[in-house]
Amino acid sequence: MTTEMDQTDRRLLNIIQSSFPMTEEPFRRIGAELGIDEAEVIERTAAAKEKNIVRQIGAIFDTRKLGYATALVAMRLPSDRLDSGARVVNEHPGVSHNYARNGPFNLWFTLAVPPSESLEGTVEEMAGRAQAESYRLMPTIRFFKIGVNFDMVNQEGAADVYYSPDGYDRNGGQDFRSPAPVTDFEIEVIRELQEDLQLTARPFAPMAESLGITQRQLFDLAADFVRRGIMRRFSAVLHHRRAGFRANAMAVWNVPEERSVEVGAMMAGSRWVTHCYERPRFEDWRYSHFTMIHAASREKCEEVAGELSEATGIDDYMLLYSTREYKKTRVRYFV
Repeated sequence: MTTEMDQTDRRLLNIIQSSFPMTEEPFRRIGAELGIDEAEVIERTAAAKEKNIVRQIGAIFDTRKLGYATALVAMRLPSDRLDSGARVVNEHPGVSHNYARNGPFNLWFTLAVPPSESLEGTVEEMAGRAQAESYRLMPTIRFFKIGVNFDMVNQEGAADVYYSPDGYDRNGGQDFRSPAPVTDFEIEVIRELQEDLQLTARPFAPMAESLGITQRQLFDLAADFVRRGIMRRFSAVLHHRRAGFRANAMAVWNVPEERSVEVGAMMAGSRWVTHCYERPRFEDWRYSHFTMIHAASREKCEEVAGELSEATGIDDYMLLYSTREYKKTRVRYFV
């Protein structure tokens, strides 16, 4: 797929995955930056979606700020039950990522549930229906980084600018852990902004019309969501493998508690690391820190992990590679 893209396609992907312009005519603005007309921008974006290089264009919200409880869940299923168990897990609308991986647990997924639903109860019910042998609930203790961004031109990691909702960014960002109350109307706005953007010259006009407001008011509401930590950004989500980043390693690290913040901040500083979290340990699981590394090959993932190990002095780690993607989407809120 990536061999069919020219440099203009790659530059286009760099723009729309970083920060899609929230203006009345966004494709015209992107075209001006690329030196092509609006119609060609729309055509190229549509082609990228047709090839599933671009999964979706829409708002990315902070789950915890909206009052949802979240966790990474590790399950161990019999090999002959893995596919059917994954389908059971995928039924829940709060499951956004679900992968088969190597290692002691063979199914890993993220789950978000609204305040009215029990996270523990939901996972217990899932595990029973999936016939899991065991599972571990791994909620976030410290959230150091999320910065899913790739340099499509140079085929390198580009997570230099990132979001740290717990305030561990390089600028000492504010603490975004506590939920932010939203009004009934703001919930309606969130429902509109989370939908996949139409590929038309004025894609925000139908959203604003549905809400009974002007486009300018819609953009102001989105900017306020960002200010309050409710919304991270409005952007495209890429299919990493189809975009050329074929290797996907979840590196897990055994970090001494007294070095938790120091090491987490150092790992988050890598442009190859898109996610960095601290999670609970268990008797059968000694790893505390999780970093997601995306690259064109396993060799590059291993090189990045080796550099992180050398920089931090943490040599007890393991790379868990995804062997199958069962689900990857955005959480749909208030549905």
